[in-house]
Amino acid sequence: MSDELLQSLRGAIRTVPDFPLEGIMFRDITPVLGDPGLMSGITERFANDLEGLGWRPEAVVGPEARGFIFGPLLADTLNIPFVPVRKPGKLPADTIGAEYNLEYGSNTLEMHTDALNAGQRAVIVDDLLATGGTVGACVELCDTQGAEVVGALFVIELTGLGARENLSPVPVHALVDFPA
Repeated sequence: MSDELLQSLRGAIRTVPDFPLEGIMFRDITPVLGDPGLMSGITERFANDLEGLGWRPEAVVGPEARGFIFGPLLADTLNIPFVPVRKPGKLPADTIGAEYNLEYGSNTLEMHTDALNAGQRAVIVDDLLATGGTVGACVELCDTQGAEVVGALFVIELTGLGARENLSPVPVHALVDFPA
């Protein structure tokens, strides 16, 4: 990896062993968040990569919590709307929901029913791709509204967990990857 931004990003991500459970190598992005130059570099890189990938989104969709960090920055840069996806009961108007599986149980995400239009092209943005459950629920919410998910962007991808296969045919792009 010869790219200076990606080297800086990889160096800023802190690995915390055995968090939140023994055997987990947690990838902590809080040092990244504390570096304004790195944050603006990520946003610019996402915008450039979208262009290079040929994805032409008309909205950025971001799941809470960290999709709320990177998503609005990208949406602002692209001058398109940001659509928040939240846990149940957090959005004030009419919502639709999508359930997804976790390692132990399930969870639900919601989106406003008027967030996207049929045929609108959306890109999903989050900090980390592990199994793809959260993003899969975001894709389902977009599909329910008739929107087209052109791809999903991540700062970090944890490889070896089958996320890309789980999200297929939605294209996935991550800036850096780490083994799970």
